[in-house]
Amino acid sequence: MESISGFMPLILMFLVVYFFMIRPQMKRGKQEKKFAAELKKGDKVVTKSGLHAKVLELTDEQTCILESGAGKMKFERASISMELSQKLQSK
Repeated sequence: MESISGFMPLILMFLVVYFFMIRPQMKRGKQEKKFAAELKKGDKVVTKSGLHAKVLELTDEQTCILESGAGKMKFERASISMELSQKLQSK
């Protein structure tokens, strides 16, 4: 019994780290992948660098072509910010 109680703080610490750090990060990653997969032509988005644009074309699963005031540009879907784009669409 003493050996189990010796490991109890370590087990408890692992559970706290899992539920407060690892699990929320995994959930957010899944939401971002879902957001990137659900992009469609005509969506207004904001990139992580702050560029406001409109989706012109989805070339494949990795990239998309965006149109902004500067012209047409090719971006990775991972570079589109989920939070900023949702704030822009909710206005």
